[in-house]
Amino acid sequence: MIRMGVIGYGYWGPNIVRNFHNQEKIRVVAVCDGNPAALNRVKKLYPDIRLTTDYQEITTAMDIDAVAIVTPVSTHFKLAMDALSNGKHVFVEKPMTATSAEAEELASLAQKKRLIIMVDHTFVFTGAVRKIRQLIDEDMLGPLYYYDSTRVNLGLFQHDVNVIWDLAPHDFSIMAYLIPEKPQAIVATGATHLNGHADVAYITAYFADNMIAHLNVNWLSPVKVRTTLLGGAKKMLVWNDLEADEKIKIYDKGVQIKNAESVYSLLVSYRSGDMWSPKVEQQEALSLECSYFVDCVEKNQTPFNGGETGHHIVKMLEAASSSLQNKGKVVYL
Repeated sequence: MIRMGVIGYGYWGPNIVRNFHNQEKIRVVAVCDGNPAALNRVKKLYPDIRLTTDYQEITTAMDIDAVAIVTPVSTHFKLAMDALSNGKHVFVEKPMTATSAEAEELASLAQKKRLIIMVDHTFVFTGAVRKIRQLIDEDMLGPLYYYDSTRVNLGLFQHDVNVIWDLAPHDFSIMAYLIPEKPQAIVATGATHLNGHADVAYITAYFADNMIAHLNVNWLSPVKVRTTLLGGAKKMLVWNDLEADEKIKIYDKGVQIKNAESVYSLLVSYRSGDMWSPKVEQQEALSLECSYFVDCVEKNQTPFNGGETGHHIVKMLEAASSSLQNKGKVVYL
């Protein structure tokens, strides 16, 4: 039985505690939060869980094997470093750290001490993303041309990070899971309107072989949109995460070049076939992720959303923020 302590019981913390609490092979023994009201909520739901306002009572406790860190990103490095140094496995909220140097140091320490560090990239455990990965592995779409995502809503405004660091980790983690190649360069533009942090941003990631990704992240949209397009040489796909039933739709549409001998004789034909929606598993993604964390700890296996991936995504976030600050200057990775 893995014994876990959770640091942070704010917006996302209750979901983390609930899902780990429901795992058969893990037991949440302690929760830390600086807000007494938050601890009172824990006490009402889980009267057997030990409560504290001192995070070191979690990171140094002899009866705790793993620590879940669900706090602002600026605190991740210190808390995770303390937990790893005391021999604890770590499950940390996204993004992994505030800088790529910190992420690299944590990943290195976890490897050195043979401990598991996993970053909470919940979207890669959704039925939709797993189905898309299956379709790509089966070569259903063919070589990918583009990944295009719109992730916008009104709020929630963050006070410690900009919209890139808040919303882009979702798509960066999905891209890392779906696309074997890593991007070679990033360009970002955007604007700041309200609280000193960029609240609208457009990010472009360039891959080899003319593969391109474009992300629209926005805290100032009048409507919530969660739509991703993937275009391939064989077929095209639309994923609408807000759709209740047909989240994924595959279109047998494309473009074929019949004669490319010269630009003047270039003949283009358009293929328009059927559209269908594959079945998508409905199990809660965070539950699957928590179960995967347990498996990785028990089997001492490196998770695909571990320190290396977390470090890679923080590097992309840094590159996007740097490009944004420099009015869209290309940043090479």
